[in-house]
Amino acid sequence: MSEETSKPLNFIERTVKEDLASGKTPAIRTRFPPEPNGYLHIGHAKSIWLNFGLAQKFGGKCNLRMDDTNPEKEDEEYVEAIKADVQWLGYQWDGEVHYASDYFEQLYDWAVHLIEAGKAFVCDLNAEEMRTYRGNLTEAGKDSPFRTRSIEENLDLFARMRAGEFADGSRTLRVKIDMASPNINLRDPVIYRIKRATHHQTGDKWCIYPSYDYAHGQGDALEGITHSVCTLEFEVHRPLYDWFINNLPVPAQPHQYEFSRLNVNYTITSKRKLKQLVDEKHVDGWNDPRMPTVSGMRRRGYTPKAINDFCEMAGVTKVEGVVDVGMLEFAIREDLNEISPRAMCVLRPLKVTLTNYPEDQVETMTAPVHPQREEMGTREMPFCREVFIDQDDFLEEANKQFKRLVLGKRVRLRNSYVIEADEAIKDADGNIIEIRARVIEGTVGNNPEDGVKPKGVIHWVSARDNVDCEVRLYDRLFNDPAPDAGGKNFLDSINPGSLEILSGCKGEIGLAQATLEDRYQFEREGYFVLDSKYSTAEKPVFNRVIGLKDTWEKK
Repeated sequence: MSEETSKPLNFIERTVKEDLASGKTPAIRTRFPPEPNGYLHIGHAKSIWLNFGLAQKFGGKCNLRMDDTNPEKEDEEYVEAIKADVQWLGYQWDGEVHYASDYFEQLYDWAVHLIEAGKAFVCDLNAEEMRTYRGNLTEAGKDSPFRTRSIEENLDLFARMRAGEFADGSRTLRVKIDMASPNINLRDPVIYRIKRATHHQTGDKWCIYPSYDYAHGQGDALEGITHSVCTLEFEVHRPLYDWFINNLPVPAQPHQYEFSRLNVNYTITSKRKLKQLVDEKHVDGWNDPRMPTVSGMRRRGYTPKAINDFCEMAGVTKVEGVVDVGMLEFAIREDLNEISPRAMCVLRPLKVTLTNYPEDQVETMTAPVHPQREEMGTREMPFCREVFIDQDDFLEEANKQFKRLVLGKRVRLRNSYVIEADEAIKDADGNIIEIRARVIEGTVGNNPEDGVKPKGVIHWVSARDNVDCEVRLYDRLFNDPAPDAGGKNFLDSINPGSLEILSGCKGEIGLAQATLEDRYQFEREGYFVLDSKYSTAEKPVFNRVIGLKDTWEKK
């Protein structure tokens, strides 16, 4: 989160500032509480930015807590991925990682406390019956026939639930609030279910698990969280959050604040749907570079700074809306333009033989590493009789708008000679397989002496000294700005052009030194990074992070 004091504070920052100034809160403590049932996505990135950023800005601390109350859908793989993503984004939680499961014994004891106070009961209604009794938005619910059980019977049944005497789903523990409440969350909600599932932290110790609503606020209280920040869909849960805080002997009184979640067009952030994409192999795992997961964006080549800048640009409000994914793409272009070394890579090679250049001669051409940052130095590229240019940079005939190589016309090879094309060599099928051209002498850094200037500048790579590589051109995964809206099947909106794999690409020789954290601007092509999954020293694979310009605006 930005530390600039000139920027106006958002409403949560104003609240924190006021609470600290008044002494209501001696020190701020926030938490990021993901459920370890999938990988983090761009929406979580905003929550990370906000919670850790608040703590940083106001000299407080932020916890990382896994809300692990549903072992059937959780996995240690997700726990480790969450920790890695938070740290990669540039944040560090206070102390050890916390788990809701750390508090299972205390939560059980507090459930007993609610039973002893006559505020909780064991219910034998099954799920369908419970839905019937709950009512709906226009009709009040009605009390469970088991609501009047004695405290003694409830204590006995709850202890036996824990002991594993009853079948899964046969009984629940519910709290007594108000079956006629207009807020359905307050209609005697379930706080414990019987569920025999091995837990990634507690193993088979428990066969009853607390609900998310019950565990969440109490975890906040036990950790001394001062500002429990969550997204707007939890606003209707806040009365229940407060009910537990007010009816249990908790050691602190946290308060919940809601902000609008980050909705991005051309994107889905439902973990269930993201998991479906992975399970049905529409994508190459949770970290597929087209996925909106933090690990996917990392593999794609996005930077932590760009993601954090995007979250700041999106802002913190209580108004639901949709943010244009173009804003995220703008943020990554801005950052990469500033930090990326330049390099040349020919994606679709076409050989050019320079007929008047000596066969055994090799020159060294020099170019800046970054045109606006002299401190990054220069790079050297060998130049010889045969070079590769991109197939799209040559036409036998073209109009004046085509500023590349044409038969009988001149073009400059970037940071090198001006050349003139003389002949196109074709195979038996009529495909152009080679260009024969001439070097115009004395044109490295100078215009031709005869006054005939080149039409444009194209990139090139030595055909003798280069890096043979694979390039993966990634684009948006969906071609619909709202792929899952209005009951649509989001799979129908998968963009068939979201990935194009090009083999036999030729990069300038310096790319042999590329590392996984290096991002490059391939001149005239876009921004690229080595792929962390498939790239090897023998066969580098470069992912396109983003193109140089927004082509979707035209679409």
